[in-house]
Amino acid sequence: MNHADHVALLRPGIPTPGGTWADLGSGGGAFTLALADLLGPDGEIHAVDRDQVALLRAGRAVRERFPAVTVRTHTADFTRALGLPPLDGVVMANALHYVQHKRPVLAHVARMLKPGGRFILVEYDTDRGNNWVPYPLAFTTWKGLTRDIGWEDTTLLATRPSRFLGRIYSALSILP
Repeated sequence: MNHADHVALLRPGIPTPGGTWADLGSGGGAFTLALADLLGPDGEIHAVDRDQVALLRAGRAVRERFPAVTVRTHTADFTRALGLPPLDGVVMANALHYVQHKRPVLAHVARMLKPGGRFILVEYDTDRGNNWVPYPLAFTTWKGLTRDIGWEDTTLLATRPSRFLGRIYSALSILP
């Protein structure tokens, strides 16, 4: 996938530019860059990952390509308290599939979001993991989980073919 694919996966879930968002499990920043592209100069992004070197590269890439966007990097584990400001939205792209017990992490994320906050998941569309993607969630599984935990309006946003596990999707859920 390339930058245009990353933007296309997020675009339907970000209705307007601006706002304060987090990219949890941002890694090298592919989706942080897509967020920067979509949020524009009124956007603020908190990129969170345990890999400090990857975060430094991601922050540098955003500042080079989208200098008007504020990006703050946080070397941290997104499953723990982060001390971020209240967020308009969260993106978790290819990160939640590393978490076996998802409900406590999603409860933690929900507390970071403002009422009506947007959560965009980018994930492989399968429930069968492997050594590299241990706990993926097919969209139907994700939709059931979000319904069970009280998130609203879970919608499939976009899909892209993937050489790895067939297909990747993005989905939006709204927190009450």
